[in-house]
Amino acid sequence: MRLTQPGDLAMLLLDQTKRMILRLESGELLQTHKGMINHDDMIDIPWGSRIQSHLGNTFTIVHPSLRDLILEIRRKSQIMFPKDIGYVLLRLSISPGARVIEAGCGSGALTTALAWMVGDEGKVVSYDRREDMIEIARANLALVGLDNRVEFHLADISEGIEAQDMEAFFLDLPFPHKYLDIVKGSLANGGTLGCILPTTNQVSELLLALEPHGFGLIEVCEILLRFYKPVSARLRPTDRMISHTGYLVFARSVV
Repeated sequence: MRLTQPGDLAMLLLDQTKRMILRLESGELLQTHKGMINHDDMIDIPWGSRIQSHLGNTFTIVHPSLRDLILEIRRKSQIMFPKDIGYVLLRLSISPGARVIEAGCGSGALTTALAWMVGDEGKVVSYDRREDMIEIARANLALVGLDNRVEFHLADISEGIEAQDMEAFFLDLPFPHKYLDIVKGSLANGGTLGCILPTTNQVSELLLALEPHGFGLIEVCEILLRFYKPVSARLRPTDRMISHTGYLVFARSVV
């Protein structure tokens, strides 16, 4: 049976919507709006245990999933949703040892997922023009112990990128068609480009530019996600649906 240990990253669940992520440290005290819990009471117990605060409210302690880490990051900008990130990871073929570049790190949601997937042998190179965005993304990665897998650059990619023969490149920028020469020079032959865009006119501009810049096998999609109430006696969709968040465009570097 796996037991919690000092230094573990843990998540406390009050219900399906209220969660908090923390690193367990002996002697520390967690204060919540539902009462206080000593870290020592959360250490050396089985994962999945139920714990009561001093006010008698019950929490469940579990390992945070990658989805949890993404949803709970500190943010200064709109983040990519897990529904989009999951497909991006598959389409870019991000696996242990992969080498990938992103431009436009924002608060670090996709950066966290990329760092999680490439493992200790892989490499994530992240560019952003805003120092405040890089700072919050770096802090979010440090919280979950993944900051050593990411190399940040405070720069505009239009100024050039040294990295070459990368397997994947993701652009979260308003005008990705302006950077296709830069992307082409950094990708290995057959490497994958991914982009996310909020409007169809931006997608159209990108589509017009892809083939002239040496990209083929183009795909455009959007991902919609509907949850259901997990109650057997009245199973039905939840009242809210995560629908359009962005258009995803993918292409391969061809010769």
